[in-house]
Amino acid sequence: MSNVRSFTRLTPQEAALHISHGNTVAFSGFANAGAPKAIPRALAARARELHDRGEPFKIRVLTGGSGGADIDEALSRAEAVSWRAAFQSSPTLRSQINRQEVEYVDMHLSHVPTTVSAGFFGKVDVAVVEAVEITPDGRVYLSTSIGASPTFLRCAERVLIEINASHSPRLREMSDVIILSPPPHRNPIPIQGPLTKLGWSYAVVDPRRVMGVVENNEPDDVPPFDQPGAASEQIAEHVVRFLFDEMRVGRIPESFLPLQAGVGNIANGVMAALGRNPYVPPFKMFSLVLQDSEIGLMEEGKITGASATSLTLSPEVLDRVYRHMDFFVPKIVLRPQEIANHPAVVRRLGVIAMNAVLEVDIYGNANSSHVYGTDVMNGVGGSGEFIRNSYISIIMCPSVAKGGRISSIVPMCPHIDSNEHSIQIVVTDQGLADLRGLGPMQRAKAIIENCAHPAYRETLYRYIEESRLGHIRHNLRTCFELHRNLARYGAMLPDLELWDEGEQPKPASR
Repeated sequence: MSNVRSFTRLTPQEAALHISHGNTVAFSGFANAGAPKAIPRALAARARELHDRGEPFKIRVLTGGSGGADIDEALSRAEAVSWRAAFQSSPTLRSQINRQEVEYVDMHLSHVPTTVSAGFFGKVDVAVVEAVEITPDGRVYLSTSIGASPTFLRCAERVLIEINASHSPRLREMSDVIILSPPPHRNPIPIQGPLTKLGWSYAVVDPRRVMGVVENNEPDDVPPFDQPGAASEQIAEHVVRFLFDEMRVGRIPESFLPLQAGVGNIANGVMAALGRNPYVPPFKMFSLVLQDSEIGLMEEGKITGASATSLTLSPEVLDRVYRHMDFFVPKIVLRPQEIANHPAVVRRLGVIAMNAVLEVDIYGNANSSHVYGTDVMNGVGGSGEFIRNSYISIIMCPSVAKGGRISSIVPMCPHIDSNEHSIQIVVTDQGLADLRGLGPMQRAKAIIENCAHPAYRETLYRYIEESRLGHIRHNLRTCFELHRNLARYGAMLPDLELWDEGEQPKPASR
């Protein structure tokens, strides 16, 4: 922290004065980890003050992944956001996006650094980056996420650094920072395993562009995930049984392959089930984020190493990591998001990808981001690169939601993030459909029979029977009938006898 003296020390309020109406501001952070906290809150307060005086103040907000409440929620409540990319998870901002009050660019997260470097978003006026240290010559040792911060630091015209003393300075020992050269001078990425390191322990910034440093001591605001429910437990058991069978017949080597798991309770349930299974050997992970469940498996010896772009850990678990850095440092590598889910590396390592979605249609197209095909939830995130390029691509969702009012298996997804050509395995609490080598009608029957809730199977089969004959059968008049029913009646099948959450499903009344 002594090197902070080489730069102007600012209060959060003074730092906020360096950001003007209309600026594009890039914040560090990925999946709520490693994001600045004091500066964006001060910026939100300044926006409210200006609005009270009748003066305009809105900025374009750019992050590598979700930045957490101090960025998205605080700024959107202050009505200070005009444009947002490339991922968010804020309830207030989500509502503003869906009301077309904020323009939102939803994109694959590995594309963000290249998009910024190429100038496709225009110039980045200010970068606000959390770090554990900055040196006089411009080495920036980042905190719990690497994300797109190295690119933001390189491209921004002005930079504000938030030094957070709550983080361990030994995070630099996990960091592996590399920025790819622009095409056509981009070389192959020689990552031979999840723990391969290529770069440096720090990002770099021109010290002349650093406007000042704000000191802070707040931990990341990452709430612990809920314990997996019954549906998540059943999904996990189906996935574990499938992976074991794949290993038994030789499609997965006995040494296993690197795993990737998305964010959320379903993924945590799958990881817990893998940890409990004595027949699944210890394995490594090549993923975007590390969560609480993975740290527990690492302590148990089930995970022997992991690569990610952020440590998205609850404060209690992160403190546990900091108190045992001698154990964790050799087992964790933190990379820029451009590398953490780079398609070439995912394919070379043979990653097994496991990601949750909102809904799947009967042919295996998946929607992970938009309700009714119109209202964004969070965004496509980084799952698409893994789904498209993994050795085995598994998507997961409960078969029904809201007490049976919503089926996650539908005739046609009104919005598609990952299509039938990328998805191999579909899993719900009802069962697992292996779609490899199947044509469209075989895929439809496998998904309906194995993954759809019994209360919806008759409707889905009838849809196929009444659809126009073709390579892929669809009825363009009725393909969204379930979604229209949900919007109009509050249930996809209005005459279905519903059940309370947690109860055993009841058969349809017809």
